[in-house]
Order: sequence, then structure tokens, then C-alpha cells
Amino acid sequence: MDKKTQRLRRARKTRAKIAQLAVPRLCVHRSNCHIYAQIIDASGGRVVTAASTLERDLRGALKNGGNVEAAKIIGQRIAERAKQMGVTRVAFDRSGYAYHGRVKALAEAAREHGLQF
Repeated sequence: MDKKTQRLRRARKTRAKIAQLAVPRLCVHRSNCHIYAQIIDASGGRVVTAASTLERDLRGALKNGGNVEAAKIIGQRIAERAKQMGVTRVAFDRSGYAYHGRVKALAEAAREHGLQF
């Protein structure tokens, strides 16, 4: 099995457990150049809010969208947007990525700015 298949398999397992919690999930995706975060409602059918390093105002401000500093900014933005939408509790869906580096930085920044998970 290749790395991508293994990651997606891990992601399916965690999403099945998160679905039982019946709370919105904070889904994270990372690539070499960018990081993306979405809050998806409990039914799994609608994105409540999203943030990524591809946003117009961030592209000029960030030198590199694929590092820990960028992940911290995205964590802060997603937490602020979630609070505006009335979401305070979420389940963290790391999409099969290890809780390390950029994924960990995003999660900690979101916690610092008011999201509970």
C-alpha cells in the first residue's frame, strides 16, 4: 500500500468515530505548498466555514503557505470564523496526517482562539 492510500484509510476510520459524536468537525488538509481547514456540520453535508493559505489577503502576506507559521494563522482564522458562525465545539479531523508539525500548530492556534476539541 502506498502512503496516500494508508493516510486515506486512517482518515476513514477517524471520520467514522467522529460521526458518532454528532458535532461539527474541523477538517484539515495539507499539501507541500498550502494548508486548508474547514468546519463541516455534523450531518457531513455542508461546509460551515473555511480558511486556507490560498486566500487573497494571505497570499501577499505569507512568504510560504506550507510552514508552521502559516498553519498558526489559519488556525486563528478558522477559530474566529467559527465563533462568528456560532460554533464553539468541534471534533478535530486530521485527515490521517500525524498530529505533528503544521497539523499540530493549526490545532493549538485554534484552541488558543476559542475552539474546544
